[in-house]
Amino acid sequence: MTYVSESAVHNSVNKVSTALFQTAYKYGVKKAVFAMTPDKAHEATMTFGRDSGKIAPLMWLLREMIDYTDPILETNVMGVDFDNPFGLSAGLDKNCDLPTVLEAAGFGFETVGSTTARPSEGNPRPWFHRLPQYASMMVHVGLANDGSEKVIRRVEKAYTQSKTMRLSVSIARTNDNLTRDDAEGIEDYRISMERAANRSHMIEVNISCPNTRVGERFVDPTNLDKLFDVLDTVTHDQPVLVKMPQDKAWPEFRDLLDVLVEHKVDGVTIANLRKDRTGLDIPENWEGNLSGMPAGPASDDLVERTYRDYGDKLAIAGVGGVFTREQAYRKIRKGSSLVMFVSSLMYRGPQNITTLKRGLADLLRADGFNSVDEAVGIDVD
Repeated sequence: MTYVSESAVHNSVNKVSTALFQTAYKYGVKKAVFAMTPDKAHEATMTFGRDSGKIAPLMWLLREMIDYTDPILETNVMGVDFDNPFGLSAGLDKNCDLPTVLEAAGFGFETVGSTTARPSEGNPRPWFHRLPQYASMMVHVGLANDGSEKVIRRVEKAYTQSKTMRLSVSIARTNDNLTRDDAEGIEDYRISMERAANRSHMIEVNISCPNTRVGERFVDPTNLDKLFDVLDTVTHDQPVLVKMPQDKAWPEFRDLLDVLVEHKVDGVTIANLRKDRTGLDIPENWEGNLSGMPAGPASDDLVERTYRDYGDKLAIAGVGGVFTREQAYRKIRKGSSLVMFVSSLMYRGPQNITTLKRGLADLLRADGFNSVDEAVGIDVD
């Protein structure tokens, strides 16, 4: 393999192409996208990504222009090899429409979903409200998806066809009028876990979606233990991560981690959407919770605490407030082996994956590291 970083010509082309993409997005595409309602913009984005992925010459051109590769970014986490530690977090590509275009753009992995045992229409619209003054989005989707039977079939296809990007599927409890007691919820998770077994590189179990009818029943330690008593019986080879809530005080968060380390769990995704609106000017009638920049500080704090006390037992995928190379690097230095984002795609553009990868490589070398792994948790006492 010839790395972009080791080819003077390709490296120069990559820099120029990334700058052109950035300019085009800032002054053209973003204005057009922001002229739509957020819900319409989301639908247009998914349609464009799905249709573009079917055009092989376009995907080749995208890869040649903006996919920055560098050996210093390669890493192994939970036994999975990654070309780079950057991934798309769950919440955008709910039905597995984007793997081809994301791989061409240079993502190290993506998390599809969350998907549920039954198809779900999610919550009443609108699902999104923009908060550009905070580089954030109010999200109130409520786990809308085509159901794990269909979605995981698409994930498996992408998993078998992908060359450089790893596929994770996030499973959650169906959000509809058929939900009943906790036993029904556990069975819902089990069905999706069975469907996902050995059909992706990773499985994420989302226990912390804050926008559902029944609430977050499994962020209670007793209920969480019951859930994984069942999920542990499902045979599969992939590593399992659990998507954690952000709004728990550390003692409560730690209680959840104490449960997870007693089960077949390899890592945690930290963290889901921010609920607390303190200090933010948000209309009271806007339903949902906060993504993007406001989610960053609490996520970073929980990443650091988790790495300090559980870093020898659980890998960490950090998500929340990742727009710049410095923010990504901070998450890594606090203990994240993998870094995920969504909101910065909307505010910065698709080329931001390239900016983050190149920027992280520069920061690692400036600090004398030879790999991402060497920097993980370096700031944690």
